[in-house]
Amino acid sequence: MHPKQDQVDAVRARRSELENHLIDEYRAGKIGRREFVRRGALVGMSLPLVTFLATACGVSTEDLEETDKPQTAEPKQGGTIRVGEQEPAGALDPVTVNNLGGLVVLAQTGEFLVTSDPRLRLVPRLAESWKPNADGSVWTFKLRRGVKFHDGKVMDAEDVATTFDRLADPDGGSNALSVFTGVLSKGGTKAVDANTVEFQLDAPNGNFPYLISSDNYNAIILPKTYDGDWEKTFIGTGPWKLDRFRPAEGVDFVPFKEYWDPRGRAITNKNELKFYADEQGLVLGFQGNEFDACVQYSVSGGKALLTDDTVITHELRAASHRQIHMRTDKEPFRDKRVRQAMALLVDRQALVDGLLDTKADYGNDSPFAPVYRSTAELEQRQRDVAKAKELLRAAGKEDGFSVELNTWQGFEMPDLAQLLQQMVREAGIRINLDITDSATYYGEATFGNSRWLDSTMGITEYGHRGVPNVLLGAPLLSDGTWNSAHFKNKRYDQLVADYVAAVDLDAQRRIAKEIQLLLLDEVPIMFTYFYYFLSGSKDYVSGVVTNPMGQMDVSRAGFV
Repeated sequence: MHPKQDQVDAVRARRSELENHLIDEYRAGKIGRREFVRRGALVGMSLPLVTFLATACGVSTEDLEETDKPQTAEPKQGGTIRVGEQEPAGALDPVTVNNLGGLVVLAQTGEFLVTSDPRLRLVPRLAESWKPNADGSVWTFKLRRGVKFHDGKVMDAEDVATTFDRLADPDGGSNALSVFTGVLSKGGTKAVDANTVEFQLDAPNGNFPYLISSDNYNAIILPKTYDGDWEKTFIGTGPWKLDRFRPAEGVDFVPFKEYWDPRGRAITNKNELKFYADEQGLVLGFQGNEFDACVQYSVSGGKALLTDDTVITHELRAASHRQIHMRTDKEPFRDKRVRQAMALLVDRQALVDGLLDTKADYGNDSPFAPVYRSTAELEQRQRDVAKAKELLRAAGKEDGFSVELNTWQGFEMPDLAQLLQQMVREAGIRINLDITDSATYYGEATFGNSRWLDSTMGITEYGHRGVPNVLLGAPLLSDGTWNSAHFKNKRYDQLVADYVAAVDLDAQRRIAKEIQLLLLDEVPIMFTYFYYFLSGSKDYVSGVVTNPMGQMDVSRAGFV
């Protein structure tokens, strides 16, 4: 027997049934090396172990992606790094933040138990390791020792348990309830000892570590004594600490000298985060050298940056998208044939090739983006005006109808609204546009107090997630926190429960196909494209790292 095989057998003798099943899938060629490494991390296998198994099992390696390649230019120490981003909508409170502007700020001073990197892999941060029980209903996390908050207090398991109890509290107004409803209840997080946390879930969940990772941007770990008003301190465990907060203008940060990771300590003297009210101002500011790195810009609004020789655009394939919801409980969209007709009137190729300059993947009316490994390959929905008219005629709407579409003045969404208005006109459908600022559109983000959740039809931006769980749940489950389509389907609810509980990739793929087919038929929401996340830095800057969620890390960024 080959020596490496002896080592593999010795390893397998000590691994769980779930881990050995994953190894068998890899050896059989059902998943590639990248997916094996990603899923190995998900079930708690250490990176050295999963890397050894990936090599020892003899399956060919894959090339490094661009995001894995080291940067060649070494940045210098000192100076001030300036970052431009959209102005946060609403208060900067880790419990309630629900927008890109806010989550970028949280990630400067706060940290997560785990981060999800640009290749959807889990990377240990405040947690060193984690393990599920046999069915994925209990997950145990071991915490890193010696981590300090900015006030000098040492982080422990009680801080972590209190953080997640706060986020899972149904009476606390937490934005993270979109993640935790039906997954983790208040009281479900226990401090086993000072450095061990146990999550007792409401039901088995095969992707749970992603739900408490940087994918869940509210989940920065806060002290157990935290009682609100985060804007006074911006307290966290991250490499930056608050220097000065200038509401509506920006935030200044200085390095946290006691940061636990020496390799992650800031190399510049200051980090200035600058807010911009709209994308036009952001782009003009970047061109005018008002800042050195830009968190996000769209193809439509940032065309000048894409051709600017002084700007290095960082392009990440992602699950980010715009949802076009249609109220299934109100006219004119009660009849699914009307919703199907709307979907058939959309020219997705025109959107991807024209609006997004090919920097997007096609959407097929479900949250299953091509970037997800569990996404089933189905025939892509194409524009078919004749079929759309036939469906409208069968639904008694052969003369078309009028409907108001609500959205907000962000990125390419107004352009998307206008293109939709033109595309459906051929079938006699008249869309009246109501485009406001983001605060007006989202309101209180609760039913009865939000144009978004109460509108008959609307366009809403959804950020990237490393797994589709939140996107399957919050906007589409019968009791979903963000169910703007007011979609209620018992079969869908059960399929999602089955998908969420599945730890095995084959099972996830099988269930995903059923979900995709159901949503293609029901069409409560149109998913027309999944756009690439674009961020940028000036050519005199090195070390800027951004993930598809938009959490820009400039702790190791500097000038070359």
